[in-house]
Amino acid sequence: MMKFYEKRKIFFIVSCAIFLIGLVFLVINGVNLDIQFKGGTILKYEYTGDINSNEAAGIVQGTINKPVTSQITEDMATETNRIVFSFAADSAVTPEEQVAIDDALQTNYPDNGLTISESNTVEPFIGHRFLQDGIIALILAAILIVIYVGIRFKRISGLSAGVMALLALVHDCLMVFFTFIIFGIPLNDAFIAVMLTIIGYSINDTIVVYDRIRENSSRKDLKDPADLMNTSVTQTLARSINTALATFVCMVVVLIFARLFGIDSIVVFALPMAIGILSGAYSSICIAGPLWVMWQKHKINHSIHNKVKRKAVSH
Repeated sequence: MMKFYEKRKIFFIVSCAIFLIGLVFLVINGVNLDIQFKGGTILKYEYTGDINSNEAAGIVQGTINKPVTSQITEDMATETNRIVFSFAADSAVTPEEQVAIDDALQTNYPDNGLTISESNTVEPFIGHRFLQDGIIALILAAILIVIYVGIRFKRISGLSAGVMALLALVHDCLMVFFTFIIFGIPLNDAFIAVMLTIIGYSINDTIVVYDRIRENSSRKDLKDPADLMNTSVTQTLARSINTALATFVCMVVVLIFARLFGIDSIVVFALPMAIGILSGAYSSICIAGPLWVMWQKHKINHSIHNKVKRKAVSH
């Protein structure tokens, strides 16, 4: 039997250290919202030869008099070069301006075969509404999970199990959020998709642990909550690790091929998802269980304290 509860401080310190690193990057990089959340326009052009991204951005900005940022990307599989122009939320590009941009680029780079491959425009109010709806979806999912766990695991104090499972989910959501921040990935629809997926994955792993705790709670040799949790987690450890590793490897394979073929929408999903899978397994094993034991021990100590107090008053 592994002593997970006794090592809880180490687990908490590891998580806090990672959060601290994430906060440092948050201060440095800030939160970058993609056009799905803040509105704006993204134009992607394929080209051949060499193009200076800053020079091209200056041409575009001078053409329509709107602030723009540019980035060069490369499809490693097809060796296709792309230049991506991003416009701020209050600077959405109109169809007429897009034509003007295209003409200006063709005039300045006639030998580079510039062709537009993708154009995305989202109005600011639509982006804000999308972000709001995504946050509401995450909150509702968390509330429903607490209710479900609380009802299903009444035998092991369902409320505490639900609350501790929720804290573990918050831990995983923060890990995913900081992954976006550290790697400079703009928050977009993939962010909400990863969050909801990790919530479902992580709570499933936590429920497996809780289910074994419930089964073992009838054993007379496991009356202490710490022993009960340590035994139960040890029994489910192989299953949790094997599932996490199998899923993680799949995500890494998806990430590699998406990177090779230049599928950015898959890259920004697969990378945070891979990190979230590891975090979900870690939180189910090292966070949710020890937190549940801490709650149970607090209840026991509080109950003993009240009994002693009542006896003192009666005497």
